[in-house]
Amino acid sequence: MDKILLAIDDSKGSLAVVEILNNLLGDCVGGGCVPKNIILLYVQKLEGRSVMDGLLLSSSETETLKESLKGTEHQEKLDQQAEKVLGYFKNLLEKRRFSGVVPLVRQGHPAEEILKAAEENGVEMIIMGSRGKRLQNLWMGSISREVANNAKMAVLIAR
Repeated sequence: MDKILLAIDDSKGSLAVVEILNNLLGDCVGGGCVPKNIILLYVQKLEGRSVMDGLLLSSSETETLKESLKGTEHQEKLDQQAEKVLGYFKNLLEKRRFSGVVPLVRQGHPAEEILKAAEENGVEMIIMGSRGKRLQNLWMGSISREVANNAKMAVLIAR
C-alpha cells in the first residue's frame, strides 16, 4: 500500500485512528510494508459547531464563505487550530517511527473534503474516527458514514 489518508480532528476518535494505524502497521515500520505516504488530513469545518451542523452549504455558498474568511481573525484562528492539531498528530506518528507524513488542510464539509482529498491524492485506504453522538448515529457518526458509503477505496473506521 503506497498511500493512506488519516482523517483527523481534535476529537478522541482521532487518537483511535493513530492506534489503528499502529496496530495494523506498527510491526512493519522499517520493513517495507509501511505506506510511502501518510496523508494527514484536517478539514476546517467552516460552519462551526451549531444547531445547523447537519445542514450542508451549497458549493457556491461554501466558496463565498471561504472568500469572506480570507485574511480575517477567524480564519487565522482556524489556521492556528489546524496547525496545532496537525503538528500534534504528525509528532505522534513520527514518535512511532512512521515517516512520509504529509499534513494537508482543507476547508468545507468534512465528508466531501475527505473524499476529494483521497481521490486527488490516489490513496488506497482512508482511516478515520467515528464519533456518533445521536441515537441514529450510535454505531457510526454521520461524516464517517458518508465517507464509507461514497468512497471508491477502502475505509477503516476507528472507534
